[in-house]
Parts: sequence; structure tokens; C-alpha cells
Amino acid sequence: MADAFDLVVIGSGPGGYVAAIRAAQLGLKVAVVEKWPTLGGTCLNIGCIPSKALLHASEMFEEAGHGFKALGIDIPNPGLNLPQMMKHKSETVASNVGGVDYLFKKNKITTLRGIGSIAAPGKVLVTPQSGPTQEVATKNIIIASGSVAATLPGIQIDEKQIVTSTGALTLDKVPAKLVVIGAGVIGLELGSVWARLGSQVTVVEYLDRILPGMDSEVARQFQRMLQKQGMEFKLSTKVSAIEKTENGGLKLKVEAAKGGETEVLDADVALVAIGRKPYTDGLGLDIVGVALDERGRVRVDAQYRTSVEGVYAIGDVIAGPMLAHKAEDEGIAVAEILVGQAGHVNYAAMPAVVYTNPEIASVGKTEDELKAEGIDYKIGKFPFTANGRAKAMLATQGFVKILADVETDRVLGAHIVGKNAGEMIHELVVLMEFSGAAEDLARTTHAHPTLSEAVREASLSLGDGAIHI
Repeated sequence: MADAFDLVVIGSGPGGYVAAIRAAQLGLKVAVVEKWPTLGGTCLNIGCIPSKALLHASEMFEEAGHGFKALGIDIPNPGLNLPQMMKHKSETVASNVGGVDYLFKKNKITTLRGIGSIAAPGKVLVTPQSGPTQEVATKNIIIASGSVAATLPGIQIDEKQIVTSTGALTLDKVPAKLVVIGAGVIGLELGSVWARLGSQVTVVEYLDRILPGMDSEVARQFQRMLQKQGMEFKLSTKVSAIEKTENGGLKLKVEAAKGGETEVLDADVALVAIGRKPYTDGLGLDIVGVALDERGRVRVDAQYRTSVEGVYAIGDVIAGPMLAHKAEDEGIAVAEILVGQAGHVNYAAMPAVVYTNPEIASVGKTEDELKAEGIDYKIGKFPFTANGRAKAMLATQGFVKILADVETDRVLGAHIVGKNAGEMIHELVVLMEFSGAAEDLARTTHAHPTLSEAVREASLSLGDGAIHI
């Protein structure tokens, strides 16, 4: 048996590697089990990071082709060099996973290559691709195994034509017609990438709206923006089958969600983006008695403890939004709890971002949730059409929407649609972290001219009124 560790983390995604680093900083002897050749999990290898590289590159391609002329920049129509774009994506991934390698060495974290499973409390088995299984003794275990793409019954994923997000990030040519199944964050982000590069994109969504869970007003207005960009939507619609044709294409059978006549959609590629599910296969959870909930997620208490002593779980494998930064914060919290500190996560101030163009960023309650909970709220809104910096940047799409309690003026939620929304949301996150009021934000000086002035103006409109509208 190898030397005992204070902590063994199963999985090196954002939750796992951050938990390991924080635990090492706090003086614990730490090992991480990873089955992939590189660290970083789904996010760094085949998720968040590569998708953002393609989102940025495709936005630059779109801007050069359609936005430069109005700014007085005359260039020939840009040509797409997809292999180079994919090379940029791969180099971005390599740089990020290399950074995690460096941080592990810096913090003296041991990497154990192979599939990790829990043999018993305090014992982790590491099964490499070749060679004998290694048994590792540890005082504590963190399950940080993440999630995998959910699939549709009867539809076979080949990651070439019928793809998940993994395959959509590695296509070797722009599909003439792309059908995206699912109008959530992943489907809209990757659909927008290929739409900008020349695909005719149709999004099929079972529900009657896009972006389920987000503020419904934001979703409605954002759908109109995407439609103006050329994306088509079939809502309240389900895919019943996908067939490959003799000429190398696809035929998707779709019908109304409640049943009805079947329609056939032609496509070159179909992207299945109906969400993700916790990954617990092969962890030995049933053997040691780690309890799962009705959706296959690991049950944890307020301190992320599972039903087995010394075993914790974080990230996509437990309840809550499947966000990399949620997993990171939970990893930090568990590491601090292990050394007797008061680690915690404030889920009420957890931001979420859709990295389309324009971006969507939100934190806290939606208007729909406040109505359902019977909370008396007020709305402050400000459009980017009235923001000087947005006009100068030709980035006037969207708005800032802040929701505050009528009686206390405390900010309960905020939603931004616009350029750089993912960067602007954080002053609202900080405000909510300190239980701030809209007036606190309204009285805080914002540099002029900036896009962030729209945030202040929205907060001003919750009081006596915005200045610039």
C-alpha cells in the first residue's frame, strides 16, 4: 500500500483540481486520481475552454466580415481557415491544462493516473490502462467526477455527424445545415459558433422557450436577437428519430412535444445538447454505500459529506447548477472544512453566463421565481441603446435588469444581455454577497464612458429614475 494521504480527490476538473490545490495550501498531503492523459477534466479539455476559443474566433470572423466597414476599416472579405482556428483552440487547451500540471508540481500534489474507485472508507483503488491496480490509503476522499452529456434514447452518438458538444468542437468542416437539439446554454453557444462560420442552424427545443431556468423576458428578447442573426427555432418540438441517408446526410424526424404530425428536417450534422448527467460509473459507490438521489446525483449534507464517513462530493456530481465555478467554490469549501475552517458557498450569489454574442449574465432570482414565491419586487432596467460607450462600439443590443425587494431595496437578482455581460455581472455578485441595496450601487461612481454605467443606471431607475433615459 502506498503512503497514506490526507486527501485523495477523484477527478481533476475545476472542482477536483481546485480542491486539491486549496487543501495542499492548507498543509494537507494530497493526491488526485485522473483517468485522462491530461488534467483539467471536461471543462478545460472538451468544454468551457475550447468552446470559448471557438466562440471568440468565430466572433472575430463575423466582425471582420460584417462590422468593420461601419468603423471605417475596409478589408477584403475574410476567408475562413478552419484548421488554423482549430489549432488556436487546441493551443488554448494545451496552455490551460499545462498550467494545472505546473500548479500540481508547485503545490506538491501527487497525480495518480487511472480510473479511481472507492474500495472502502479510507481506501481508493487506482486502475491504470495497463499494469496492476494500486490501492491508496487516505483519511478523506472527494468525489469530483463531474458529468457527461445526456443522450436521447434510440439515437446513436458517433461524434462525427451525430455529435455531443465534444464532437461539435472538432468538426473538420462547416456543416451546411446544422440541427441543434436543445436550446440550453451549450446548444446556443455551439450553434452560434457554426452559424457565424456559415452553417444554417435550426434549434429544436422540447419546451416552449429557450434557456430554461433563466429569466423569461431575457430568454424572449435573446431569441429575437439570435433569429436576426439567422438562427431558426422550433419550440415545443421533439426529435423522435435520426436517420443517416445514402448521400451522407441526416434526416431528423420531429413532431410537436405533445404529439402530432411528423416533420422531417435535413441536416449534415446534428448536435445533441439536451443537458448533462452526473458521472458516477465505476466509482464503487454502491459497494461502499454512498447514497444517490432520484436523479443519480450523490447526496450530500451542508458540509458536502456523503452517507459514508470521510467521503465528500462536489461539482456536477451533486445537486445544483452544473457550473465550473460552482465546483471550484465547493472544492475550496471542502478543503477548508477538512482543516476545521468554516468553508461555505453562497448559492444565492452564484453567477451564470451564456457566452454567445451578445452575452447573457445573471445572478440571483429571476422575475419568474420572485412571482412564484410571492415576493414584492421592483424592476430597474436600462438599455445599451442609451449607453455612450455601447454606441461607440456598435454594441447597443441588450439591457441591464435589476430586481430588488420593494420594502428593503435589497437586490435579489440581476440579468444582463449585452457585450461583455459576463464581466459586468460581478459588481452585482459582490453587491449581493454583502446583501447590498440598489441605492448602494446607484451611489457608487462608475467611470465614464463604460458599458458598466448601464448597471448603475439600472440601479438608479429603482429609485428616483435613471439619468440618461
